[in-house]
Amino acid sequence: MTARKVVVTGMGVVSPLGCDLQKFWERLVNGQSGIRRIQSFDASAYTSQIAGEVVEFDPNAFVPRKEQRHMDPFCLYGVAAAKMAVADSGLQMDQVNGDRAGVIIGSGVGGLQITFEQSKVLVARGPSRFSPFMIPQMIMNILSGLVAIEYGLKGPNYCIVSACASATHSLGESLRIIQHGEADLMLSGGAEGAICELSLGGFCAMRALSTRNDNPAGASRPFDKDRDGFVMGEGSGVLVLEELEHARKRGAKIYCELAGYGRTCDAYHITAPDEAGRGAARGMSLAIQDAGLTPDQIDYINAHGTSTPLGDKCETLAIKAALGEPQARKVMISSTKSMTGHLLGAAGAIESVACVLTLKNGVIPPTINYTTPDPDCDLDYVPNQARTAKVRACLNNSLGFGGHNATLCFKAMDY
Repeated sequence: MTARKVVVTGMGVVSPLGCDLQKFWERLVNGQSGIRRIQSFDASAYTSQIAGEVVEFDPNAFVPRKEQRHMDPFCLYGVAAAKMAVADSGLQMDQVNGDRAGVIIGSGVGGLQITFEQSKVLVARGPSRFSPFMIPQMIMNILSGLVAIEYGLKGPNYCIVSACASATHSLGESLRIIQHGEADLMLSGGAEGAICELSLGGFCAMRALSTRNDNPAGASRPFDKDRDGFVMGEGSGVLVLEELEHARKRGAKIYCELAGYGRTCDAYHITAPDEAGRGAARGMSLAIQDAGLTPDQIDYINAHGTSTPLGDKCETLAIKAALGEPQARKVMISSTKSMTGHLLGAAGAIESVACVLTLKNGVIPPTINYTTPDPDCDLDYVPNQARTAKVRACLNNSLGFGGHNATLCFKAMDY
């Protein structure tokens, strides 16, 4: 059976660079950083005191005040992004066959903030004072459930948790569901709201975070020789994926095709990537093959590019292995984490939004803060300035703790 084509018809984003598509895109291509000193709590005792916090979000525009009290930030962000994506798609949800529509929205850590707050309640006031809403607030799958309830979507519904690959896996599995005829429409992506004392302390203890506290905007510097760790971010991205004929029948605006998906595991180390980049390379190759393309047809890669010393080096090796010479040196690469920080389980979703907008607009977002070339990272990372270029097909890489690798391939409809 020939796999059905899947297209992107709507997108929504909550991010450190803004909470609507236009602002997000404009700030991204202008090289604007959303990373600042942490404002939501006193971080002065931590070795890293910076993050990509969401600062322009108005939850009242998306969720009634009474319901907000029972939702962790990751759910607020995810519900808002889903509603924006539906609005962008032009879908009339009361006309959608709910049995043929589903939701997969991933998260790396889910309701960490409510878990942390309730742990303080336990210590200070005892077990009788827990909130009865604690469990549904903290569990990661609750976001997919909330979105399904909002729109009456009764098809496939679950949550994927694969660390920093969660959103990319979610989009890829949604692609498969539609390709195989199990649904015609999926809302998919990722959400994270994990910037709190607990998570910051854990990542600081790992020495995984940048400590450039005196220069927040310059702290995330993927592929730069002087990179010293990643910067935490938060937010959500949700995409509307539809079977092509389903979208055409309703006269939908079609951004592009989600054409390929590859997923592998390093089976190497709980946090470090395979030093040769073999798992990530195979994931990229699988996504390219799945899309019916060859490496020389890939024009752009939105890299995982976290700004960690080992991670960026290994991803560079992986790109070389997957694309080969001379294509690896021709392909344009950027890490939008240089501006948003690392949204953990939501990263692949907002980076997929960036890929789709790159295809649509013919502009490559830059990798900002690239000032000192690294001999180990010697490809074209589109440094510091956006670049106008025709993009026919692009990859989005996500590489998570545990060795989880996922790559998506988006391509233009006329390609």
